[in-house]
Amino acid sequence: MTARPLHLAVALDAAGWHPAAWRAADARPAELFGAGYWTDLVTEAERGLLDFVTFEDALGMRSAAFHRPDDRTDQVRGSLDAVLLAARVAPLTTHIGLVPTANVTHTEPFHVSAGIATLDHASTGRAGWRPQVAARAADAAHFGRRTTPLLSDDDARDPERIGRRLSALFDEAADAVEAARRLWDSWEDDAEIRDAATGRFLDRDKVHPVDFRGEYFGVRGPAVVPRPPQGLPPVMSLAHATVPYEFAARSADVVWVTPHDRAEAAAILAEVDAAAGRVGRDTRARPLLRFADLLVFLDGEPGAAARRKARLDELDGAELASDAEVFTGTADALADLLLDWREAGLDGFRLRPGVLPHDLAGITRALVPALRRRGVFRTAYDATTLRGHLRLPRPASRYARTGGHPKG
Repeated sequence: MTARPLHLAVALDAAGWHPAAWRAADARPAELFGAGYWTDLVTEAERGLLDFVTFEDALGMRSAAFHRPDDRTDQVRGSLDAVLLAARVAPLTTHIGLVPTANVTHTEPFHVSAGIATLDHASTGRAGWRPQVAARAADAAHFGRRTTPLLSDDDARDPERIGRRLSALFDEAADAVEAARRLWDSWEDDAEIRDAATGRFLDRDKVHPVDFRGEYFGVRGPAVVPRPPQGLPPVMSLAHATVPYEFAARSADVVWVTPHDRAEAAAILAEVDAAAGRVGRDTRARPLLRFADLLVFLDGEPGAAARRKARLDELDGAELASDAEVFTGTADALADLLLDWREAGLDGFRLRPGVLPHDLAGITRALVPALRRRGVFRTAYDATTLRGHLRLPRPASRYARTGGHPKG
C-alpha cells in the first residue's frame, strides 16, 4: 500500500438495511434464521479481507421505529442472538473480526463478559463487543425487574434529546464495560499451569477478585472464563449526540458516527475530541478509532443502484430513512467518497449493505478492488486478531501489573 491504510467493516443485519430488502429478487428470506446464511455472509466478508463484521441484536421484536414496537407484518421481524451467532461462525473463519451487539440495560455484565470472552477463545482472538442500552421502554416488560424512559416521537427526532433522556442508562453502560474489562483481566495470562504430573491446573495467586463497585451495581469476580486471547476484546459504540459521544470516549476503543458529508464528518470528530477532553481521556495513550457508517447500494452500471433502491422504497411504501448517509452508485464512486471523507480525520468506515447478499458482494468484489487500485487497502491479512487489524496493542492485565486489585 502506498497510502495510509483504510479500515473497512460491514454491518450485517437480517436481509439488509432496507426494510424491504427481504423482497429483493436475490435475497434469501427463507434462510434468515439458519446458520448457513450467516456463515455465507461472514465468509464472503472475510474473502474481501475486511477488518470485522458486526451483528445487530434486539431484546424485542423489530419495528420500523427504533423507540417503540409496531404491528407491521410486511417487514422482517425476529432475530437471532448476536453473541451466539458470532460464536457459530467463529470456527468457520480464520481472520475476520466478529463484533456482536449485547445489551447492558437488562443483562448482567458478568454474563455478557463471559459470552464475549468465550467468543474470543472460540475465534482465537477475533471478538469485539458493542454494548447497547435499551432505548425501547417496552422491552423492559420482557424482564420485569425495572422500567426505562419512554421516548416520545419528538424525542426520537432529536438525538440530543434521546441522549439526555437516556443519560443514566449510558452511565450504567459505562459501569458495565468497566466491570467486563476487569473480569477479563481477573485471570492473568499465565494463571493456568496445566501440569498433570504435579496435579496443578491453576495458580490461584494469579486469579483475582475484581471487587467492582459502581453507581449501579457491584461485581465481586473473578471471571469463570480465563483471560481472552486479546486480553481485552475491543469495545465499539454507535454515537449520534453528546451523551453517546461521552460514553464512547469513556468506554470504547472504536466509535461509529453518522455524518452526511465531509464537513459534517469533521464537525462530528471535533465533538468526539471535545467529549474525550471532558471525560479526561488521553487519546494518545488510549487511541479512540473513529469510523463513519454509510448505508450502501452498489451496482456496476451508473444509475442501477438508485433504481434498485427506488423499487424497494415503492415496495415498502416510503422512502428509506436512515441515521446514516445513504449512498447509491458504483464502487469507484464510493471509493472516491470514502477517501474524500477520510481527510476529515476518519480512520475507517462501517458499511451497511442495503440488500444482502447483493450489496455485500458489491463491497467485497468491487469496492475492495477499487480501494486497492488506489493503494489504500490490504491485499492480504497481516494480523490474526481483531486488535491486530485495528493496530491496537494487546494490554497486560491490570492485576499482573499491580499484584493486587484496584479499588472499585
